[in-house]
Amino acid sequence: MFRRFRLFSLCVAGAACVALVGLSQMASADESSATKTAPHAYRILMVTQSAGYRHSSVTRHDDKLSVAERTVTDLGISSNLFRVDCTQDAAKEMTPKKLANYDIVFFYTTGDLKIPKENLDYFLNDWLKQRGHGFIGTHSASDTYHNYRPYLEMLGGEFQEHPWGNGSKVWIKVHDKNFPAMKPWGDEFEIADEIYHFKNFEADKVHVLMSMDMAKTSKKKPYHEPIAWCRDWGKGKVFYISLGHDEKVWANPKYQECLLGAIKWELNLEPGDATPNPELSKAEDEKAKAAAEKK
Repeated sequence: MFRRFRLFSLCVAGAACVALVGLSQMASADESSATKTAPHAYRILMVTQSAGYRHSSVTRHDDKLSVAERTVTDLGISSNLFRVDCTQDAAKEMTPKKLANYDIVFFYTTGDLKIPKENLDYFLNDWLKQRGHGFIGTHSASDTYHNYRPYLEMLGGEFQEHPWGNGSKVWIKVHDKNFPAMKPWGDEFEIADEIYHFKNFEADKVHVLMSMDMAKTSKKKPYHEPIAWCRDWGKGKVFYISLGHDEKVWANPKYQECLLGAIKWELNLEPGDATPNPELSKAEDEKAKAAAEKK
């Protein structure tokens, strides 16, 4: 089901303008957006379809948008930078014609979405490789298309398991504090969420931005666990962060600022280094092994 928002302004004398958001169903994503208050507002297609496990953060109740959808939509309104179209029908919306309306595609998904292969190939190998286009994946975007290597190669890693279940408290270290999405976090932070372990992680092709600090986290594993990374994909850009299982994470202002920073980077509004840093992953792997041996 496809959603679009219309933004209205209500001004009261002596008081600031208050934004009121009304929800309306729209027939398709290629109609002109009535929500663009800025002359050149960017557009994001947010896909929250679950073809496998459905997370509470993307579950709609009473025909209202999910927590994750509302969060990203509100970010667009508060920043007045972009507008968001939310869908749980990727096959309907991710066509070459409709993708022409968007700057970024945002996945919080699971399983094999029923996008026709020719459209999925176009998205990965044509649309996404164009300058000014980007892909953002949160949490279970890495638990999507396990049987389609081109998608996993674009993403740079594949979900295998979650040794740290929902609510687990872990310490995370930030490696690139100058990257727009990392600026809100500082040097390190503790967070409660479900943390993924990946297989087929391509350390030589991505720029790791943050990872688990095994020395400070109580449940230790003898391997490097990346949490967020980015990469260039042709002339386009890719950003992934595994945080976001828990609805409370979406309510975290730092997580929201992190997503906004990633969006600005992908739109080429803020600079950020995407140079692969496999030496960092190797060093973190050694540190994790040492920490696990001491437990």
